Amino acid sequence: MELTPFLNKELPESLYSQLYHWIKKEIEEGRLLPGMKMPSIRQLTTHLKVSRNTVEAAYQQLQAEGYLESVPKSGIWVAEMEKPLLRPLEVEQPVMLESKPSSEVLVDFEYGNVDLEKFPLKQWKKCLSDAVDQESNWLFQYNENQGECELRQEISNYLLQSRGVRSAPEQILITAGTQASVALICHLLALRGNTVAMEEPGYSGIRSVLKDQGCQIDPVPLEKDGLSVEHIQTSRAKAAYVTPSHQFPFGMILSISKRMRLLKWAYQTGGYIIEDDYDGEFRYRGHPIPSLKSLDEQERVIYLGTFSKSFLPSARLSYIVFPPSLMAQYSQTCAAYNQAVSPIIQRAMALFMQTGEFERHIRRMRKVYQRKHQALLRSIEQYMGTQVKVVGEKSGLHILLELKEAKALELIESGLEKGVKVYSPSRFWLNPTTEGNAYIMLGFGGLSIEEIEKGVQLLASCLP
Repeated sequence: MELTPFLNKELPESLYSQLYHWIKKEIEEGRLLPGMKMPSIRQLTTHLKVSRNTVEAAYQQLQAEGYLESVPKSGIWVAEMEKPLLRPLEVEQPVMLESKPSSEVLVDFEYGNVDLEKFPLKQWKKCLSDAVDQESNWLFQYNENQGECELRQEISNYLLQSRGVRSAPEQILITAGTQASVALICHLLALRGNTVAMEEPGYSGIRSVLKDQGCQIDPVPLEKDGLSVEHIQTSRAKAAYVTPSHQFPFGMILSISKRMRLLKWAYQTGGYIIEDDYDGEFRYRGHPIPSLKSLDEQERVIYLGTFSKSFLPSARLSYIVFPPSLMAQYSQTCAAYNQAVSPIIQRAMALFMQTGEFERHIRRMRKVYQRKHQALLRSIEQYMGTQVKVVGEKSGLHILLELKEAKALELIESGLEKGVKVYSPSRFWLNPTTEGNAYIMLGFGGLSIEEIEKGVQLLASCLP
């Protein structure tokens, strides 16, 4: 054990006295416990760079007072105390207000959870093991700055097939989450002090990053077919953050005409569109919607993807598809940045995709989530009827319920008393309005069909 007290040679108090008082206080306040072995006089002398006499004198005084004891051929130990040397600190007890006992949460409609039972844990563990067992010394090295080449190749292939995005592996950067992606983009585009357009309401996690990066946020109102392009056209935005395939949290899809007009805005102004395609794999009605990036002919769209919704949140695995010019700029300005995502996770994910397990997983989960989605809508219709209106029901892992008569906060509170937990989307507004109190948000990815049905039934019993 090493002790590192601050000994000040400028003080009139001797060093031995300072050391003595410091050790005594550590013992009295319980940081050096009875039975702990102290450093030897020689060790402490060398560590603190003081004379042997200083340590020896402090130890002798502490032994004389019963704080330390010397055991022949064993060393110096903190002595056993019959009773505390100091009375315990009197802590003022907080005044407990009477409140109703909290109910057990039976069903939690939290957004962002994934289905645990259907997760291919055995196959994922094998890929992790195979990644570690790969030959060569890569395990003991930092990996490539942009991320593992094999994983970027697999992502490139996947995006072309599933989202219509044409990209070379050289355009892809692996990141530790979408927030990290947006922070990097803010740095690369020099957005500090500049205006960034963002849907209102929109994902608060990204809004926090934009604020922290010093951006001026221009909230863009929503219309039935997505954000107001007219608003962006009249703004001074240097970039626009959008969720066109499944607006968060309202769930509408940006119409094709608006997509083309939004691209035209970027082409004419030199602005960039940051497309967050956070759950584009899970669409339950109509044909798959191509990404905005797939329509981009002049490389003004920066595409963000993540494995958090489609695979595993704890992998912290996301990616950016940069236009070639921005990738070249990144290579120049961020050459010293090390890759933040574990190369073990990256290699395992590459193997998981190469073996076809990821594609099978997506197909399986799309069916699983669709059944849950149908059960949720069926239960709402059965138990809530015309008292609510479902919003954003065509895709994704959450819906909103627009309340006809009930108030969101009251329903959330009364639901909790019944054991069902639902959420208010009001935090997703930059400028909160009373509109937010007309909705509640239900995530269903991590719930079973039985839990979904039970939760809706309990929630319905709370309606006026």
